[in-house]
Amino acid sequence: MGGGTTLVEASVIGRRAIGTDISSLASFISKVKTTILCDDDLENVVLWVENISGDLNLHKSPVRAIEWLEKGYQRNISGKGTWPIRKLLELALSEVLRLSTPSQQNFVRCLLLKTAQWALDCRGKIPTATEFRQQLLIFLDEMVYGALEYRNAIKNSWGDYRFNNSFPTLCLNKSIIGFEEEYRSICNKPPKLIVTSPPYPNVHVLYHRWQVQGRKETPAPYWIANLEDGNGSSFYTFGPRYQKGLKTYFEMVTKAFLSISKLVDDKTILIQMISFPEPSWQLSKYLDVMEETGFQEIFLPGVKNSSDGRLWRQVPNRRWYANKQEGLLTSSEVVLCHKKQ
Repeated sequence: MGGGTTLVEASVIGRRAIGTDISSLASFISKVKTTILCDDDLENVVLWVENISGDLNLHKSPVRAIEWLEKGYQRNISGKGTWPIRKLLELALSEVLRLSTPSQQNFVRCLLLKTAQWALDCRGKIPTATEFRQQLLIFLDEMVYGALEYRNAIKNSWGDYRFNNSFPTLCLNKSIIGFEEEYRSICNKPPKLIVTSPPYPNVHVLYHRWQVQGRKETPAPYWIANLEDGNGSSFYTFGPRYQKGLKTYFEMVTKAFLSISKLVDDKTILIQMISFPEPSWQLSKYLDVMEETGFQEIFLPGVKNSSDGRLWRQVPNRRWYANKQEGLLTSSEVVLCHKKQ
């Protein structure tokens, strides 16, 4: 489920949505995004941020997160350029428990995550403490506005959601491999739609770390979210990045879609977005795996943009946009649609 956007979009149009992800961080962020906050929750969060903003001062005595430090979760964020951001985060996180509910605390942790990522991840120049405080308030306004919009949309689609038996969303920190039994205990009918973006073969994406000042990696997001993670990058990417023939990757893809095939019926639509650095052989191999696990590709003529009948997308600077020029295949990212055979 990644950052939970699909779950948000599903729930606001009245669809029940179940999300799974092996990343506890992805599950945490998705739960925060899909949590309904009342006015008191949001007022308390705003008041908390306003109160601690003045305390985010580098001249204040430090409140070291010793346990997290000793476990290595502050790796590469205590250097000459980054220690001010780390100290501000420690000062803020030391006050989180003053908030009265887990929902409020998690919202604030997500706010600090967003601001810390803005300050540290892939930045050429680390912002000052003043800039950090200013951005924290900007993101606060954005997140509160988004929470209000989400709540109103849920109310329009679901009515008084607190008094019915349907749930708009469910976020699970689970692998899709072997998920079929748990799914049946949650829902007694096949899903109508599955949307996923599996790991891309041979593509280096850090799902569990930030990159600080070049290629220095830090697991700080887990400290901020109050989570622990002991997994390497291959855990999240279906195997090592460099492996002849991507044997492990395709074995994991096979296991994943075998489990998915046990969830669906012939009316379920499976949509996935995936990228292939070498589509000449990787795409055909991937489609072979889909067929072996019981799926057949379907084509949507109304959205195609290439002669092969598929929708391809370009990814400039890690952001992807649809390319509407007929026949242009300069990008290796593609949307695939399948149904059960």
